Amino acid sequence: MHNLISYLRLALVASCLCCAALAMAGVTLTVQERSLGKMLPGFSPESLTISPDGQHTAYVVAQGGKECLVLDGKVGTAYDITSDANPFSPDSQHVAYKVSQGNKQLVIVDGKPGTAYDKTNLPFFSPDSKRVAYAAKQGKNWFIVMDGKTGTAYDEITDSPVYFSADSQRLAYVARQGDKWFVVVDGKPGTGYDSIVQGPLIFSPDSKRMAYAVKQADKWFVVVDGKPDANYVGIQQGTLIFSPDSKNVSYVAILGNKWFVVTDGKPGPSHDGRVENDPVFSPNFQRVASTAIQNNKWHLVVDGKPDPAYDETGGFIFSPDSQHTAYMAKQGEKWLVVVDGKPGTTYNWISNLIHSPDSKNVAYRAQQGNKWLIVVNGNFSPAYDDIITPVFDNTTTMHMLAVRKNTIYRVELTITETK
Repeated sequence: MHNLISYLRLALVASCLCCAALAMAGVTLTVQERSLGKMLPGFSPESLTISPDGQHTAYVVAQGGKECLVLDGKVGTAYDITSDANPFSPDSQHVAYKVSQGNKQLVIVDGKPGTAYDKTNLPFFSPDSKRVAYAAKQGKNWFIVMDGKTGTAYDEITDSPVYFSADSQRLAYVARQGDKWFVVVDGKPGTGYDSIVQGPLIFSPDSKRMAYAVKQADKWFVVVDGKPDANYVGIQQGTLIFSPDSKNVSYVAILGNKWFVVTDGKPGPSHDGRVENDPVFSPNFQRVASTAIQNNKWHLVVDGKPDPAYDETGGFIFSPDSQHTAYMAKQGEKWLVVVDGKPGTTYNWISNLIHSPDSKNVAYRAQQGNKWLIVVNGNFSPAYDDIITPVFDNTTTMHMLAVRKNTIYRVELTITETK
């Protein structure tokens, strides 16, 4: 079962270049800013996104009662409504997004509008970025549109994602016909059930196998390669996972007041107590964390040992090497990050908690007053009006988008250990 959980969770306008070294205890942060230009009037801050390679930006502006996608500073065609979901493909070379025009909806792929339907769901790229698929409705019928071609019609298709296999050759989604829900894989509907768990449909890493959780009457169970596992009171959403070699499948199940890991249909040791959030397992699958509530106080329990009580906790993560823990905690009206049981500085709000690939650094987005910072090991970046999607590029560098005085910046942080 080792390493299962590692699969469980988890053009530029160069007009300004600014470098600053922030020497603090433990690390030095070198901050490099590159201007991507001024935001256009009608800019929607929550729509600002950056491509996976960090080289392209997109956001939505409202102009003259219409909405447009602005890609790398270039304004696209105006529509009544333009989706603010991230439009970039995994390779950062393509863009797909949903729009509404009058009483119709359509998907735009690389600037080319598709067929207009009564309704469409958000589009999704395949892992190799070569294919686009989404659900659409025309009249009473729902169907999948992939690469411009429509599939079989059903009474309903959920607004959850469509799922591509790792090799981009297979597609799965959840549909309903009559009163039964089923998973459609490669265009073929599976057995009908009362409900399909609103969690991901899981292809194995080798793309040959499929697993998902379902409900029939008052029982829950996992279906692996079309065959149902044993019944349980519940299946913890988001815990279903294949092993890296695709031979084993594991998930967290609930029976009575106990929860436990099931691997290849065999239950492991049981655990007691109320679990507020899904149990989180370390990448080596040897450690587990969950949240317990007593007397309206939240305790993070790691390996059976409770941390100090807080008013609320969330966002728990293990480090990639499974040796360190971090989570967000609320104390009064403030939030802080607890790393290996030690509380950090309090802020108005905290989000985007991540470990570096080498497990040595913890970074997160923090609000102080009306400004935002990136905090790394307790040391912080310059303040911005907003920060979007900080990510580690490798063990010592990060990138993100930031906004200051209506200008968008690509910000790179270099982390250097100090002695």
